[in-house]
Amino acid sequence: MRPNDLLLRCYANKDGDQWQIFCIDLCLAAQADTLSEARRKLHDMIREYIYDALVGEDVKFAGKLMRRKAPIKQVATYHYYSLMHKIGISKDGLHRLIRMPVPLIPADYVHE
Repeated sequence: MRPNDLLLRCYANKDGDQWQIFCIDLCLAAQADTLSEARRKLHDMIREYIYDALVGEDVKFAGKLMRRKAPIKQVATYHYYSLMHKIGISKDGLHRLIRMPVPLIPADYVHE
């Protein structure tokens, strides 16, 4: 396993007064009034999703759930933002690229 395999590709954008954040590797999304709140919501969602897929009630579907990709439009948006960031065009403050670490779940984790 490579270190980048433990980082989930995400992007955020501001839509009106709300921040939307998308994880293209697990097809999850969240929104909130602030970017930090949206990130926290997505992080919590990712943690619960991975727990359910690997040790929870959905463990029999783990292979499919851990490879669930976002729709092509969201994947394309991520790569567009990535390209804009690399060439220095995206400086408007309304778009962010985010690499979230995969939450690792210890074997003795007690689900609340």
